Amino acid sequence: MARLLVVEDDPFVRSALIRQLTEASHTVRSVGTALEALREVAQVGFDLVILDLGLPDLDGAQVLKMLRGITDVPVIVATARDDEAEIIRLLTDGADDYLVKPFSVAHLTARMAAVLRRAGRGGAVGEAVPSGTLRVGGLSVDPLRRLAELDGRVLDLTRREFDLLAYLAGRPGVVVPRKELLAEVWQQSYGDDQTIDVHLSWLRRKLGETAARPRYLHTVRGVGVKLEPPEGPSMPAEAPLEEA
Repeated sequence: MARLLVVEDDPFVRSALIRQLTEASHTVRSVGTALEALREVAQVGFDLVILDLGLPDLDGAQVLKMLRGITDVPVIVATARDDEAEIIRLLTDGADDYLVKPFSVAHLTARMAAVLRRAGRGGAVGEAVPSGTLRVGGLSVDPLRRLAELDGRVLDLTRREFDLLAYLAGRPGVVVPRKELLAEVWQQSYGDDQTIDVHLSWLRRKLGETAARPRYLHTVRGVGVKLEPPEGPSMPAEAPLEEA
């Protein structure tokens, strides 16, 4: 099963998570501070990190950014904060999913399974797209090597951005419903459309376009999203910005 790091400062919550996740056959390590979490991730290979935001030495949102500077290990944020803007910021900063406290271990386990599948341990996204290189205009996507290029320039994409782009590139010109994207890319039967919007926004930026002036990614209001070759001449994409 999965190798997990639980980052939680509340000893009662931490003990309960360790006990129940261990009973589910996972290998679990736990720490109660940001410094310990960063040290563990740098030294041990984990399949997934469960990160509490209310840590005593450093805010969990800052820890998330620091983690993303050293690893692409999937991170599920556990937070008592249900502010929409905060949740969007966490997803933008690299969280793979989030849970608002209190939550059941059954709910956490289901989210963990979905995140691990998306990270390539379940293969759901890889099965959904063809194995060869996908080409749409000047865009090429190689699912096997997880490599995307635009007009010969390698795109610096997060894992989720790549999965979303690969899924759409496998269906060029087809309007893919948001519900299908949630099910196939996020492995969720339900969810917030803003999760998709956040990742589309970052993906558009890296493709050198905006929602108001789309080139490859087109939103069909009330239906879904499609990827198709641009009609006009190619424009240079923005250089990748460091996510802050």
